[in-house]
Amino acid sequence: MNDLHGIIFAYRANPELRELTQHRNTCSIPYGGRYRIIDFMLSNFVNAGVDDIGLVVHQGYQSLLDHLGSGKDWDASRKRGGLRILPPFSYAQNNSTMAGSFKGRMDALAGVYSYLENIRQDYVVLATGALAINFPLKEMFRQHLSSGADVTALCTHEPKCDPKGTNYFTIGKDGVVSDVIVHPMAASGIEALDVYIMSKDLLMSIVDHCSTHNIYSFSNGVLLGMLGKIKMMPYFYDGYAARLQSVPNFFSRSMELLDPKVRADLFVPERPVKTKDQSNPSTYYGADAKAVNSLISDGCIIEGEVVNSILSRSVRIAKGARVENCILLQGTDVQEGAVLRYVITDKNVRVNPGRMLMGHETYPMAVAKNEIV
Repeated sequence: MNDLHGIIFAYRANPELRELTQHRNTCSIPYGGRYRIIDFMLSNFVNAGVDDIGLVVHQGYQSLLDHLGSGKDWDASRKRGGLRILPPFSYAQNNSTMAGSFKGRMDALAGVYSYLENIRQDYVVLATGALAINFPLKEMFRQHLSSGADVTALCTHEPKCDPKGTNYFTIGKDGVVSDVIVHPMAASGIEALDVYIMSKDLLMSIVDHCSTHNIYSFSNGVLLGMLGKIKMMPYFYDGYAARLQSVPNFFSRSMELLDPKVRADLFVPERPVKTKDQSNPSTYYGADAKAVNSLISDGCIIEGEVVNSILSRSVRIAKGARVENCILLQGTDVQEGAVLRYVITDKNVRVNPGRMLMGHETYPMAVAKNEIV
């Protein structure tokens, strides 16, 4: 799709994710053992033939840069175009956000205005990088071109996210969005999945309008503020989608991956999800090791028991240790005799021998990066 340009918003570290975003922004949180959240939207773009992709960053993006590199693993490293990182120092000198955080998505787009001006394609897809989804972007673009809509929004009939951080649409009889409900207390209407297609000309006019009227929010300033002035239509996708909005939410959405039906919905062979190649060795299972209903990545050493858990690369479970209903990120070392239930460990955590860590399904215990327990 040479006429579609991709922009991914990866500039926010959600404070509701606590320990998981102390050293990274939301888009670089590990998910499903081998992946980062950003992998899914980036793969959606690449699988649809989107060659030029801009990644808007701001907070805690070093981890994201380390993961993405030049974009080669996603076939997004090119002499012309390809993956472009749009860091905060690209702000215009008169932009008030230079010393602080983005106030909203329109503020972020105003900060990369010169990049937007140089987009070669006629159409742009704007998407959050903090959404695990595998959807047919090609079909969504075809619908946009054939429908005559000014904006096409990715939507689902099935509520999937925390309403307080989600937008909802009411659809009229003509199939056009007739009302927008921004971040309500309870789900109301069709849920928007934060992916939008529009023409480059419309995007530039919207950015200009918002910049001159001190409008920072895309939800309030564009979706709600321009309701009735632009023709917005939904594209429905009711497959699996997960937006990580809190620690309990991260835990529950991650554990859903233990269901083969969910994995089949998210990892579609014709639309592969790509990630950074680390060339780890195969996982080693000791003579007394036990692994039941778990996702275990390459490079792990399993000598104890792992039940209903997700292990990232290079995790070690020592002999006599038991891990149940846990998510252990890269480099976690659970030593002999330790017991973990409903625990999330960040990278390079060490659990000393004989320790017992226990959370709850609705409120798992989270251990920060590099901690020794």
